[in-house]
Amino acid sequence: MLCWGNASYGQLGLGGIDEEIVVEPRKCDFFHAKRVRDVGCGRKHTAFVLEDGTVYTCGCNDLGQLGHEKSRKKPEQVVALDAQIIIAVSCGESHTLALNDSGQVFSWGLGSDGQLGLNNFEECVRVPRNIKTLTDVQITQVACGYWHSLALSKGSQVFSWGQNRYGQLGLGVNGQSISTPQIIQSLLGIPFAQISAGGAHSFTLTLSGAVFGWGRNKFGQLGLSDSNDRCFPTLLKSLRSQRVIFVSCGEDHTAALTKLRGVFTFGAGGYGQLGHNATTHEINPRKVFELMGNVVTQIACGRQHTLAFTPSCGKMDSFGLGGNGQLGTRSSCNRKTPGPVKGPWIHSVDSDDQVMNQNCCIKKIYAGGDQSFAHYCNTNGLQNIDHVTTADAQRRLCTVNEETIQRWLNHSPGRVPQEISNEIDLVFSTASCLNGSFLSVSHPDHYSTSSKCSGIDMNMARLLFHRLITPDYPEIAQQIAASMEKNLIPRLSNSPPDIEALRLYLTLPECPLFSDPNNYVTISIPFAKSLLSLKEAPLKVLGNWWSTFEPQVFQRLVEVYKGVVVYLLQMHKVGIPSTEQRIFTSFLDTSLQLLEILHLVNERGGHIIQYDKFYIHELDDLIDIRNDYITWIQRQMYPGGHDGVVTMCRYPFVFDAPAKTTLLQTDAVLQMQMAVDQAQMQNLSSMFLPAVESVNPCLILIVRRENIVGDTMEVLRKSKNVDYKKPLKVVFVGEEAVDAGGVRKEFFLLIMKELLDPKYGMFRYHEESRLLWFSSKTFEDIELFSLIGVICGLAIYNLTIVELNFPVALYKKLLKRNATLDDLKELMPDVGRSLQLLLDYPEDDLEETFCLNFTITEENYGATEVLELIPNGRTLSTHT
Repeated sequence: MLCWGNASYGQLGLGGIDEEIVVEPRKCDFFHAKRVRDVGCGRKHTAFVLEDGTVYTCGCNDLGQLGHEKSRKKPEQVVALDAQIIIAVSCGESHTLALNDSGQVFSWGLGSDGQLGLNNFEECVRVPRNIKTLTDVQITQVACGYWHSLALSKGSQVFSWGQNRYGQLGLGVNGQSISTPQIIQSLLGIPFAQISAGGAHSFTLTLSGAVFGWGRNKFGQLGLSDSNDRCFPTLLKSLRSQRVIFVSCGEDHTAALTKLRGVFTFGAGGYGQLGHNATTHEINPRKVFELMGNVVTQIACGRQHTLAFTPSCGKMDSFGLGGNGQLGTRSSCNRKTPGPVKGPWIHSVDSDDQVMNQNCCIKKIYAGGDQSFAHYCNTNGLQNIDHVTTADAQRRLCTVNEETIQRWLNHSPGRVPQEISNEIDLVFSTASCLNGSFLSVSHPDHYSTSSKCSGIDMNMARLLFHRLITPDYPEIAQQIAASMEKNLIPRLSNSPPDIEALRLYLTLPECPLFSDPNNYVTISIPFAKSLLSLKEAPLKVLGNWWSTFEPQVFQRLVEVYKGVVVYLLQMHKVGIPSTEQRIFTSFLDTSLQLLEILHLVNERGGHIIQYDKFYIHELDDLIDIRNDYITWIQRQMYPGGHDGVVTMCRYPFVFDAPAKTTLLQTDAVLQMQMAVDQAQMQNLSSMFLPAVESVNPCLILIVRRENIVGDTMEVLRKSKNVDYKKPLKVVFVGEEAVDAGGVRKEFFLLIMKELLDPKYGMFRYHEESRLLWFSSKTFEDIELFSLIGVICGLAIYNLTIVELNFPVALYKKLLKRNATLDDLKELMPDVGRSLQLLLDYPEDDLEETFCLNFTITEENYGATEVLELIPNGRTLSTHT
């Protein structure tokens, strides 16, 4: 262990030395041949944890912060913790926290602000005590502010207690101190990697680099563009895109290290502790430019100084207050920019180095009040340790990954060991554990998480879920199902605190349990209900994320809830007791609403999957489509009479072509009957009121075969819109046949053949595709085109099939959708293929290729036709 800085209270652990300050790194002989696991630096005291789990402390002991009564000049063991295996420590102004391997927390020292979490405000506690209110929670990290404390659980719950004068507990209020650990409710569901505490401010860091800060902000130490204190955790939006991997807090300043090894600092800068060559305060995170070009792997903030370690060039920098030698520069001067700490650093292992034993390989750096430490190992046989933290599995969030699944499946089939059962229950009962699982490590990785990018590897989620849920381990599947049903889903918030708390809405449906009909009522439907209850902003983010799905992933989600709908309708057909009708209605409506949202996402996303993938082909067998439509129509007319029945017609996207045909037929019959009834009422009125004119209850078309188009136009021109709703009767002049349907069919056949005839020049027939398209050279009146539309409408309305050989592009245009190159290929295959070759060519060769290989002329295909169908993007010009 190397140490430097203020030694006046013995906090460096060097024993009875003459100097009160040590201005350059010095080896602490006490730790010779001992392996250090963690160090906690307080204002005037220090705590050390060895690999065997024993704790040693040194420094000021006026308030019992050392946990023993021994000499304070050199480290002494805290014997009260002898029975514990301690894995981490943290020190505040005058109190200390220790964490054991079972996730239990012990505290001692100053307790007047409740910072010991012992449900009292004792001035001084000299013997470590267990914080009993945390015994049911497995804690993975602890952090001490000056007079407050933080703890992070394995389920990513953040606890806070102690002084709250500046809102540093993050509980939404400030002022009164709190002496027992409190969960910060506003952070639930977020997967956290780290907690950090400063003088009177606090930070949490998510697995994907989002930073939340709260508490004192007088100097801008929260990095929120102002100097207002915060009593709620607040996201540092300016750092979200920076991929932060570690945060360290000083008394009134903060430093953040990014994945690209950049260092940002903000807050108090009066002693140069921000490293910006100034003594001004910074209210926004600002990059330390003096460190650019260095691959910084570790940072540590002391009270008013900062350390940064760059192993690749064998360099440690320090800046800020130096009056007590804490900068390690062999001087007691302050530094406003990073300067080298004088020490035996190395950046690589060289077996030929004759002075190897004098060099050291830094494992971890620490900074406290006015003291600094560097934990090192001899280079003999070791490679350089180039990472930010030494946190092991015991200090990390519990997530679903390859390692945990392997451990869970390692037991013999049958009863699950209690330890594994508890871990499975924790993961699948806790939103934050699932939100921290299946993170993408490819480019762009999960550090790029945003409202447009989930940071999730969906294929990994699917593979791991299918490894976990297998017939070989039914007891694990049952445990997971029970945890999700009883704990996870009922606790989901409708307003998650951050986008990282939304990831489980993507990954969970990949779990095979969601596709099992036995879990529809207990898991799949409640999950959908929680999703639908989300507020607008998180629901919009989910929509963005869904729209980036691969088609097969999106299809699987749609299939899950199509399956739920079919299952519910099958139950209904068999028969549901009246007492359960309302529940059934709620379940069906929930599932269909989720499908509706997915359908909308699919439409807006440019059809991730084909529209017909939403069709539920079983509908015709499971419901009476005609009755459903009539009920739906009645609802439109009398919205107040809601009887709690779900009408499938509210969700038309699930109807396939046969079902839609039935709907159209039902609608036509209804509208015809209404039109006939209206005409009969008018005729009845005309008998008593001369001013009322009698009308025919049918639309009568009297036409000559030789002038079928002209006669039809004449009749339709004189007809009103209401007449089109009446049943159609056709009479051919000079023929006595009664129109029972056959005459009508013949009429539509003849008139469509006439209108589509090339002699009118309205349409052009394409031999290779056998399809029609509009001609750009027609001289016919626009009314003829309108007539075709009316004729088509009348044919459909009167249940008559007409042959219209148009490409899909026509129907897209009717729906106001853009045509694509594929549509052009359908109409004109050769032209489409040539255009595809053209568009695939490099830009530089485009014009030459166009001239040599492809020419569109009016005589050839009709430039207007082709250009109208070419998709937006690369445009063609000059050679038309």
